[in-house]
Amino acid sequence: MGKIELLSGNEAIVKGAIAADVGFFSAYPITPASEISEHIVTNKKVRFILPEDEIAAVNFVIGAALAGEKAFTATSGPGFSLKQEAVGFAFKVRAPMVIVNAQRVGPSTGMPTLGAQGDLAQAIHGSHGDYTNIIFYPNSVEECYKYTIEAFNAAEESLSPVILLTDATISQMSETVDLSKVKVRVKTRKQAKLGDEKRHLTGLTSDSIPRSKSPEVYKKWYSKRKSEILNVAKKYNFYEYLENKKSDTLLIAYGITSRVILDLKDKYSIFRPIRIYPILKGLEKIASKYKKVIVIEMNDGQYRKEIQAFLKREVKLISLLGGKISLKEINNELSKIR
Repeated sequence: MGKIELLSGNEAIVKGAIAADVGFFSAYPITPASEISEHIVTNKKVRFILPEDEIAAVNFVIGAALAGEKAFTATSGPGFSLKQEAVGFAFKVRAPMVIVNAQRVGPSTGMPTLGAQGDLAQAIHGSHGDYTNIIFYPNSVEECYKYTIEAFNAAEESLSPVILLTDATISQMSETVDLSKVKVRVKTRKQAKLGDEKRHLTGLTSDSIPRSKSPEVYKKWYSKRKSEILNVAKKYNFYEYLENKKSDTLLIAYGITSRVILDLKDKYSIFRPIRIYPILKGLEKIASKYKKVIVIEMNDGQYRKEIQAFLKREVKLISLLGGKISLKEINNELSKIR
């Protein structure tokens, strides 16, 4: 028999990490992600370091991951910005790890207690150079648990940093859940220790030795690295599609915004990406059935730009700024789109 619990999104993330057999966590306190630190420290099986800053936190996690532990960190807004160089480095040295980003209004310190979805572009493109991230975005407390585990699984398979996005609302709201009913597998660690495979732990491109002036080596290395991650991403094609055959309009939304627009399913079709990046191939076929495609998001059109480039057609935007979502406002904006 299951156990029904009242949990917040942040608590569910902790439970998901523990279920995924996490062994190390490091994070600097920041709203609205701080509760993850508060709850993870009560588990004696997880090593925890309180660092001096966000940069130290993410580099501790890289070190732990390369030393053989499943490891993760959690942050928001400005903290996520500070981690970006490390994201690229982790991609470079094949460090399997998870970064949780509970988004708030920005830029800079913004409005720490209000949720937003303004870090999406940074999650996709934040570190310099060319690299590829796998990114998940749950929209419920139960999904926070499930997709934390899947984030660790994807990290283990791709040997890369995987980002789990939430927003202040998803992270801090509470719902009753029975986690025993959530069916999800747990991937074991590929390499138990750093010495199990040959690596160059520098930011330089390398084959047998580090290279700083070889385009041929770089092209070969990057092509292989990108393929590794994209091939893994194909195994995590998570999305929700609510088809309304009477509608000529497809609404695309994610995170808390996708919860708010559920009341519109009788008028429109709704597509919710859960593996939000790389963009799901199946979206192309789904979107082709609709005259209008509209992205509804709590930013100035960051995902809309990605979707428009992917679909190679005009995509409309309803931009919800300032940390508050109103179904009335969404309906008003929908009525203006022709």
